[in-house]
Amino acid sequence: MKKNKSKILSVFSLIMVVFTVLGCMQEKKKTSQKNHPNVIVIMTDDLGYVDVGFNGSVEIPTPNIDRIAQQGVKFTNGYTPYSVCSPSRAGFITGRYQQRFGYERNAQYRPNDPNMGLPQTEKIIPEVIGQVGYTSGVIGKWHLGAHISNHPLNRGFDFFYGHLGGGHRYFPEELTIEDSYSINDEPLSYRTWIMRDHQAEKTDEYLTDEFSNEAVKFVEKNKEGPFFLYLAYNAPHGPLQATQKYLDRFDHIEGKKRKTYAAMVSAVDDGVGRILDRLESLGIAENTMIFFLSDNGGPEPNNASNNGPLREGKSSIYEGGNRVPFAMQWTSQIAPMVYEYPISSLDILPTIAALTHAPLPADRPLDGVNIIPFLKGEKQGRPHQTLYVRKFDNDLYSVRDGDMKLVTKKKNSLKELYNLQEDLGEENNLANEFPEEVKRLDSLRQNWDKQLIDPIFLGLIHTDRWKKRSK
Repeated sequence: MKKNKSKILSVFSLIMVVFTVLGCMQEKKKTSQKNHPNVIVIMTDDLGYVDVGFNGSVEIPTPNIDRIAQQGVKFTNGYTPYSVCSPSRAGFITGRYQQRFGYERNAQYRPNDPNMGLPQTEKIIPEVIGQVGYTSGVIGKWHLGAHISNHPLNRGFDFFYGHLGGGHRYFPEELTIEDSYSINDEPLSYRTWIMRDHQAEKTDEYLTDEFSNEAVKFVEKNKEGPFFLYLAYNAPHGPLQATQKYLDRFDHIEGKKRKTYAAMVSAVDDGVGRILDRLESLGIAENTMIFFLSDNGGPEPNNASNNGPLREGKSSIYEGGNRVPFAMQWTSQIAPMVYEYPISSLDILPTIAALTHAPLPADRPLDGVNIIPFLKGEKQGRPHQTLYVRKFDNDLYSVRDGDMKLVTKKKNSLKELYNLQEDLGEENNLANEFPEEVKRLDSLRQNWDKQLIDPIFLGLIHTDRWKKRSK
């Protein structure tokens, strides 16, 4: 009897030890997760390079957006991997050049086509960091596929408040289509109700303000962290619409288009300020990493944006196409600075993954890098020696290697070479003076191009409406 009692006690003790160990492991996991930084990516749409204060804007004050650059890092050479909306976002959210998986066109609004959007083979930010305990939300513009299989909640996000297509109208009375899946037309998609997760919801405020409201609520709800918020404002993408509240701030601007554009940027700035203030009042600002950027350069003639010294704008392979306003802060870890070396929105996913030790797919190597060691001075040199752009339908390429940039056109028969350190506006073509440098950069381009595939779906440029507008 004593032996049986002793055995029972031994088994009981062993069980208690196991539970204690498991409890400690679970508690350690929770503590580790709480130490992970919250991450917010604020992405604007079609914002001009010098239309923020930290890049020199005087005409459009952006005091709240500027706080991110002043409290953190102002990137003077911040890039996106493409110069139009949808492919740029596909690259950012996967950390990979989107041409590797055939995403090289602005996706059409096709809710009935599961192939019109981000391939299921690609892992995106919320799917990666969801493995280490992150709650993820996306607010605003999606534009990575309108089919239900590509709905944000089916791609790793836990919360969605926004629209599926490439743009939207801003006044609530103009949103007249309840069912986002009932149409197959990009302009009509601009009039759909906003989706809260999978449910259509009628809005009653100016859309930029609605998105800011939801962002603040998301932060409040998930303040215990860790959380990832992708706040994708569709402003200042057209149509150019602003409420009188914001228009009244710009009586000094005469042109209606530029005035409305400025008002739309100001609305975004107000929202950014509300988010920053709420993070501070909740005591979580220091351990929240915040990125601010545009998805591509400003389309200057279309929305009255201003890319300043950069050549051309949205859709171009010159600097105005994908060199964008870019800043970040993580006040507990990164001292305020101006960072001159090129970085990319491709770097956001690998940076978060490295900090949180989130597992990455072995068969999908990333093109971005963890930029934190470079910002802390733990690594020297450039995060990226070379950055690439390819526009398949236009037969255009650009390669930036160091400060030298090669542009090729028309089956590579036309080549332009620029020294961006000395010629930011890409005005002085050096190709004839440095033929060996042209040859070297073109070899880099060819080697990169061999790793890519052709586009896997037709884009907006192939629709009848787009063709008529382009004539």
